[in-house]
Amino acid sequence: MSLQFFKKSFFLWLFFVIIQFGSCKKNDQNGDKPQPAKSLAIENIVMNGKVLASGYYDVNIRSYIILKFSGAISRTSVNGNITIKDQQGKLVPVSFNFENGDSIISIKTNPLTFLNRYTVSISSSVQSTEQVNFDSEKDFIFATSIDSSRKFPLITDSALLDTVQKRTFKYFWDYAHPVSGLARERSNATPEIVTTGGSGFGIMALIVGIERGFITKAQGLARLQTIVAFLKNKASEFHGAFPHWMNGSTGAVIPFSTDDNGADLVETSYLMMGLLTARQYFTGTGASETALRNDINSLWNGVEWNWFRQNNQDVLYWHWSPTANWAINQKIRGWNECLITYVLAASSSTHAITKDVYDKGWAGDGAIKNGNDYFGYRLPLGTDFGGPLFFEQYSFMGINPVKLSDRYADYQLQTKNHTLINYTYCRTNPKNYFGYSDSVWGLTASDIKGGYTASSPTNDQGFIAPTAAISSIAYAPAQSMAALKFYYYVLGDRLFKEYGFTDAFSLDVIKNNGAWFADSYLAIDQGPIIVMIENYRTKLLWNLFMSCPEVQNGLGKLGFSGF
Repeated sequence: MSLQFFKKSFFLWLFFVIIQFGSCKKNDQNGDKPQPAKSLAIENIVMNGKVLASGYYDVNIRSYIILKFSGAISRTSVNGNITIKDQQGKLVPVSFNFENGDSIISIKTNPLTFLNRYTVSISSSVQSTEQVNFDSEKDFIFATSIDSSRKFPLITDSALLDTVQKRTFKYFWDYAHPVSGLARERSNATPEIVTTGGSGFGIMALIVGIERGFITKAQGLARLQTIVAFLKNKASEFHGAFPHWMNGSTGAVIPFSTDDNGADLVETSYLMMGLLTARQYFTGTGASETALRNDINSLWNGVEWNWFRQNNQDVLYWHWSPTANWAINQKIRGWNECLITYVLAASSSTHAITKDVYDKGWAGDGAIKNGNDYFGYRLPLGTDFGGPLFFEQYSFMGINPVKLSDRYADYQLQTKNHTLINYTYCRTNPKNYFGYSDSVWGLTASDIKGGYTASSPTNDQGFIAPTAAISSIAYAPAQSMAALKFYYYVLGDRLFKEYGFTDAFSLDVIKNNGAWFADSYLAIDQGPIIVMIENYRTKLLWNLFMSCPEVQNGLGKLGFSGF
């Protein structure tokens, strides 16, 4: 073998090696050879065929979840690192199925529970088959649907109204204070606290109870005698007005707040509305009914309405304290729940106010007017969207708004349109609270999770109060009945309990961190339910209260017509 041949062979070999090396580098640069994954991410989560964004509502309790990752997953890293928990933090048993080269995980569970909040969590400890960790911890939240099955047997609408009235009546009959007979403030407060305004509503409820056969007239009369005797002989009063809260055994004031330890004129007006209604009902000539009427007249004539003008101003003041005098300094101005206060103050035979006090104090010489349209409904009075619905309920438990008007408003239109604005707001649901619908509506003052608030379209925190829609039945019967039926048949015994519907609820399991149902009852919310249902059915309380000659005189004095 010659040296020349050897050199030639060597250079051919070297050329081949260089070509091969260069080719390998080029292949590497072009990615022809797979490289280890640098990250592991989730591409999407699919639930029941839809891509899941956190906050997915109304999920079927029989569901499946598919997780699609950017690479193959190590099966041993999944258990304990991909979990589902309910709103109490309890782990949901799951099983996993791996697909598409282990880059897709299907999750199966047993049927979930209705109206529950669930969190799918993916830990950073999840690894790919190449031992690359998941890029970050991720949580995806979803909520299951309402159980739409009927919880109570279907009955006629008339029987349903009977059922609701009878159960609600129990709050004022069974749960009344055993000494005074007055209505306890709420079911979850100190049982000695009775409420003046709520007791006025309760007196009206007693009359419904008699007429509906829940109790006899003799029983109702005996309870009224107990109440009136307590008010006359034991209850604290200041210039004829009663405090917001009292001790149901002794009649002593229980302060509502630091300086609210004396007269509450608005609460007193609700009490007087109830008492006058009872006076018009118990018209018998016997000694018992005659004495009852006389005692009611004594209480009614003792209220010094005009004294609450605070030195003859053209406005009424809400509070007076024996220790702080007028320190709260709250003028009673409209539009709100206090129309009845001015009507009764004008109606008094002993301490009446003049029309100027109504026009300047309550109506602000027309400042009370609104006149704007909301959702296509003209609102005669009040703030934007009307405020909470109790504005159209408390005073109108006795005052009949049908055909009633004055220089400021048509009150039939006011009560109806405010109700329909509230209804349409909830149905439209601009804040996207789960559960709001044409059958779940009604914003008013009520308990909410962790507190109490006056809910309205401008203060909507996702809590619905049954009293709001149900007590609007005289104004919007179709919408109110739809809500009542949903609350009774669908929400069932989660909401309808010992004394009727509990105070409020939220179905928004995500925004409010779990479906919430109040366990409380409030006198001022239970009262309008039974009374306004009756006004819708028979106009009983409207007819009684409006038959008072003093009220007829007061309405006329203030410039009302149509009554």
